[in-house]
Amino acid sequence: MSARSDSVHATGTRILDAALALYAAHPVDEIRLESIAADADVSVPTIVRRYGGKAGVIVALVRRELTQLADRRAAHAEDPLETIVADLVEHYERYGLLILKVYAESPLIEGLAEVAAQGRSYHVDWCRRTFARRVRGDATTRSRRLAAAVAVCDATTWRILRYDGGLDPCETGSALRELLEPLLVKAPR
Repeated sequence: MSARSDSVHATGTRILDAALALYAAHPVDEIRLESIAADADVSVPTIVRRYGGKAGVIVALVRRELTQLADRRAAHAEDPLETIVADLVEHYERYGLLILKVYAESPLIEGLAEVAAQGRSYHVDWCRRTFARRVRGDATTRSRRLAAAVAVCDATTWRILRYDGGLDPCETGSALRELLEPLLVKAPR
């Protein structure tokens, strides 16, 4: 990269990092471009030129985070259930509330619903790749149980266990394993 492209990339990173901090702390309708610009040490026109406005910044931010998330999350086709669940809980401890916020606020930002749908699709695909060979039963039963595994591994299930149920991360992992085990073939010892 040239010095100019390095600078452009660094500016974009600062803008999205500032937007992430604000998005994590405030409802989307309370976030102002002026706040993002001040936190990123850029001007509002710089943000508008690059992203077109607040909606463009938020969509770019969620796309960036989804890409990073997908890069970090590999399917666990061969891993023990304990490893799968520990990784899932760790993931949701870091991103769960933001994921749920994206789903809740997606109707408020043009283009965000499409990115949220990509995230949902990624989750379903991750579950299928992770559990396809583990789900037991005939074809119809396997299909139903795989759908159940997708629901058990959803951020909403994590939130219910963690916040509504008052469980700590370790207890949440145990509860998720207890929900998944009846759906899966027992691992050989």
